[in-house]
Amino acid sequence: MSGPTKTMAALTGAALVLTTTYTVALGSSGWLWFGLVVLVVATIGMAAADSSVPASPRRRPPGGPGRPGTTQP
Repeated sequence: MSGPTKTMAALTGAALVLTTTYTVALGSSGWLWFGLVVLVVATIGMAAADSSVPASPRRRPPGGPGRPGTTQP
């Protein structure tokens, strides 16, 4: 996972703790839990997108005669 994905996961975990604490102390709030679910889904999507990125860029095949990007001596 990259840095931004780890930060998003940490913030999602903190939001879970805060939402649970709020619910225990003051009572349940449906909108608060709905917001947390949206944040969790966004975090999962971000982690999935981050894991599908290749580790290194693809190498271009060498250009031969008659191929674009090559020069003739």
